[in-house]
Amino acid sequence: MKVYTHAMELSGGTYTIQGLDVAAIAEEFGTPLYIYDGEKIATQIKSLKTAFSETDVKVKYAAKALTNLSILKLVRKHGAGIEVVSLEEAHIALKAGFTPSEIVFTPSGVDFNEIVNGVSLGLAINIDNLSALQKFGEKYRDTYACGIRLNPHILAGGNYKISTGHSNSKFGISIFQLPLIREVVEKYGIHVHGLHVHTGSEITETEIFLKMAEILFSVAGDFNDLKFVDFGSGFKVAYQNGDMVTNVYDVGLKLSKIFNDFCYQYGKKLELWIEPGKYIVSEAGVLLVKANVVKPTPSVTFVGVNSGLNHLLRPMMYDAYHHIVNVSNPTGSLKLYTVVGYICETDTFGSDRKLNEVREGDILAMKNAGAYGFSMASNYNSRVRPAEVLVINGVAKLIRERETLDDLLRRQIEVDV
Repeated sequence: MKVYTHAMELSGGTYTIQGLDVAAIAEEFGTPLYIYDGEKIATQIKSLKTAFSETDVKVKYAAKALTNLSILKLVRKHGAGIEVVSLEEAHIALKAGFTPSEIVFTPSGVDFNEIVNGVSLGLAINIDNLSALQKFGEKYRDTYACGIRLNPHILAGGNYKISTGHSNSKFGISIFQLPLIREVVEKYGIHVHGLHVHTGSEITETEIFLKMAEILFSVAGDFNDLKFVDFGSGFKVAYQNGDMVTNVYDVGLKLSKIFNDFCYQYGKKLELWIEPGKYIVSEAGVLLVKANVVKPTPSVTFVGVNSGLNHLLRPMMYDAYHHIVNVSNPTGSLKLYTVVGYICETDTFGSDRKLNEVREGDILAMKNAGAYGFSMASNYNSRVRPAEVLVINGVAKLIRERETLDDLLRRQIEVDV
């Protein structure tokens, strides 16, 4: 299935989001700037609920993709729960209005005190290693339920770095250690109310999700009081024309059928949980930057912009593709450029890109920047992080102020040396 949809549209020679001129938004709030389309976020949540409508589906938004408080409030407004991986994310979710029962906490490799604190907050806890499961049993026995995250030993997704279910992944308890899981659970009478698996990101094949289900169902019979089965996510969105994407309706139809069959055999109706992050917010987000310099060389023409890997790490970390367009000159003649950042490292957003002619001062937009854009941003080179804007009901609203030098110095303590 090949689809490429995005929040930002080219209409009448102008790039717009919900009818608002993107260049005008850049002028109002400055650059670099993250913009999110609230309507696109709502649409993505609705599509998942429709795809899995034949089950008791619970959409748990993966907060690590984008944790801005206003975004979380929007996600909750449209009927999703939330999945967090740190206590800080949990507290932000609570501040956004999520109840503890709507929050699932799936940490990896944390000090056991984080899990204790998660229990004290009333969160749904997923355990991903045998050591933590042992300690959980010793402390809580059958007084507090937990889920167990399994590693299914499936290599899935478009990039090994973002695959989390293969045999060498740090995530989850190996499916081959099931006898040890049973031993700990039985020893302490642990109430296991859910099974969880997440194999990674950018999975396009429905069969992978069905294979995960087969593994989970084969294990579920060992636990008599399950409430949910959590399939994680990994739904792929398009980053450029021609990209293969996950057909969530095909996944929903086929996975729902075998899930309902399993529930019948299990003897009661369970909840089906999914944890999409990128699918919900990626296409809703745009990073706007300004062309500081156009630098021709004998071999390449660089466009240096007022941003870098400190604001959008994915291209350098994962070799990820983000489509780039010239918002200021959408009808200019096409020329070949390499777009680079202002960080003192190799800092390339895109090589050999055909862009409408770029002039110094033009605004460029990097698409699909909603997921793991701002949330992975840093202050490297002592650069401040950008502002964030949410377009909601046709109005552009500032949801995070741009940082200042005072913010960089706020926690530093100057001593006599």
